[in-house]
Amino acid sequence: MIKFYRLLVMLALPLSVLGAQLDSLKQERSKFLRDKTIVPVPVVFRLPETGFGAGAVVASTFSFARDSVGAKPSQLSFGVTYTQKKQVLIFLPFTIFYDNNRYYFSGDNGWYKYNYFYFGIGENRVPEEIFDVQYPRIRLLASRLVARNTYLGLRYQYEGYNVTGTRPGGELASGQIEGSDFSRTSGLGVSLLRDTRDMVFYPRRGIFGEVYVLPTSRIFGADRNFTRLYLDLSHYQSLGKKVVLATNYVASATVGDRIPFSQLSFLGGQKKMRGIYEGYFRDKNALIGQAEARWEVWRFIGLVGFGAVGFLGDEKDFVRLGKPKYTYGVGLRLTAQKKNHLNIRIDYGMSPYGSGNFYATIGEAF
Repeated sequence: MIKFYRLLVMLALPLSVLGAQLDSLKQERSKFLRDKTIVPVPVVFRLPETGFGAGAVVASTFSFARDSVGAKPSQLSFGVTYTQKKQVLIFLPFTIFYDNNRYYFSGDNGWYKYNYFYFGIGENRVPEEIFDVQYPRIRLLASRLVARNTYLGLRYQYEGYNVTGTRPGGELASGQIEGSDFSRTSGLGVSLLRDTRDMVFYPRRGIFGEVYVLPTSRIFGADRNFTRLYLDLSHYQSLGKKVVLATNYVASATVGDRIPFSQLSFLGGQKKMRGIYEGYFRDKNALIGQAEARWEVWRFIGLVGFGAVGFLGDEKDFVRLGKPKYTYGVGLRLTAQKKNHLNIRIDYGMSPYGSGNFYATIGEAF
């Protein structure tokens, strides 16, 4: 009834006043966000397991209008790709700072119809096996500032991993590998996060790190019980006006008896040890150290050099320090958003474990 009364009053106003009211309403809506930037990036690739693929990623950076000018910016991305072999990847990652950095939310969510390569578990390698899989993925973190630069929160992860095809005669097809047909993981745990970075997308000093304990349990809807312990810590140090040294340390451990192969700790991918196919090495435990020198060459162009070392372990040998894995590479950076220094990242990583790997995405690896 109140809304109807307001509508009658507005209709009775002169047109000039009504126009002013509408302009005011638009301004109020626009004040919800500020410093909005949208960066579209086309994606074209060709991989042995996919054939040709194409799609697009759109990244948006923004701040909330109610927050002060010094509040950290947020980022939301959405991407879709489709391949020659009718594979689909839909993903929606985000990081959000709200209420003058009092609340921090992040997520890595998506739906995938894809195929991957499997090379075995631990130090034992098997001949390359391709397998098909469909799965939704939900990874969410909600946290609140509890002390200066320190957040406490809850982390939730869900994945319904449905393996729809395997190579005949392979290790996965034998059914001896846990989760080689289907696994449903659902876990809820506690997260502690520390953030002293001077910038979110291109830090020049400070640290950013999270440690969490994530029990996956039938209580939360999983089809098995196990626990993941995880630490991810990055440190940034300026070596000059245009050079930054970034280091990253990751420790991952899984505790339990029926851990699906898709949930084991792994090396490789576009963020952890670029130069190794993601999941080429996997085991119950993993330890990674990586470093990257970032050089702002000219205006919107930057170059990087990076290297990493990683180790695997299991319940018998927590970390096999005598069997390290190495990667190294170079990269190009193109600044897509100047104010917050959001970069388009193009990397080429190499290792002794196969041909090099090419990566193109938005934002730094760590």
